[in-house]
Amino acid sequence: MKAALLRAYQRPLELVERPEPEPSGPRSVVVRIGGAGVCATDLHAIDGLMEAAGVKLPLVLGHENAGWVHAAGDGVTAAAVGDAVLLYPPWSCGLCVACRRGFDMHCERHEFTGLSRDGGFAEYVLVDERSLLRLPSGVEPAEVAPHADAGITAYHAVKKLTPRLEPGSTAAVIGVGGVGHIALQLVLVLGAARVVAIDTDERRRRLARELGADEVLGEQGDVADAVRELTGGAGADVVLDFVGTDESHATSLRMLARRGLYSIVGYGGTVSYPSAGLVVGETVIAGNLVGSWIDLWELLKLHGRGDVTLRTETHPLEAVNEVLDRLREGEITGRAVLIP
Repeated sequence: MKAALLRAYQRPLELVERPEPEPSGPRSVVVRIGGAGVCATDLHAIDGLMEAAGVKLPLVLGHENAGWVHAAGDGVTAAAVGDAVLLYPPWSCGLCVACRRGFDMHCERHEFTGLSRDGGFAEYVLVDERSLLRLPSGVEPAEVAPHADAGITAYHAVKKLTPRLEPGSTAAVIGVGGVGHIALQLVLVLGAARVVAIDTDERRRRLARELGADEVLGEQGDVADAVRELTGGAGADVVLDFVGTDESHATSLRMLARRGLYSIVGYGGTVSYPSAGLVVGETVIAGNLVGSWIDLWELLKLHGRGDVTLRTETHPLEAVNEVLDRLREGEITGRAVLIP
């Protein structure tokens, strides 16, 4: 099969021929890839920043995968050959305390497709049946592949905030990219807050308007001041940061209202804030990992009834390095999806 292999850090992926995977146990499933989303985490892996996540070279990247069941082990009951499926990227045992509590992304035996195991930048990928979600009738794999990480991460972050997204509140979404454009829709669907979208790129600001943001900022010299002006000086009750730089951390905390919650999804910077300010303002700072299997299942339900859409562009697998370069330069609006 064709596969895009990361053989050395800070080098382009190599298009190679590899053996087609086969079921390796009773719960093993081979999925023929119909679409694989391209994520900033792939760039982090290429840059050598994901060894803590279990990355060892050589590795086939690709953790946002959907396709069709191609072959299955004897014990598989979650899907049958030919079924269209979306793949939850964490591997989980189902037996540890974290799994039994529904936090399968924190499984004691945790692995991750496309980071600690070969992923979907290929024609086929091997997964455990606990990763499978059957797609609703009429939904094509390439249409929803980015939900496996971009969508589920946005859903996990927004779902935790719903008690704060009450009428009269304001939620700011910083970064309307591959993850942020989904989160913006989820804030509108799951909550009743006024939504302020913030991005420095006019294409993404235009996307935010199309998706229903109440206010769109990013041209202003100081967006924190602009948010405070929009809220009569109070600030945003919730800030979702999908950028995660030193600058976005500082800006987010400056626009946050008293008793506000700063929710971080993008990463790379360092959060620095006086503890006295945290105490006096009763400020909450929260991080967000990828969500659980049930988060992804719920998100698929919203997608299936048209409440959430993905803005995607498709490219052949052979164009993987060009797509990665465009992503690094900020030239992708929404999500890019590779088709083998």
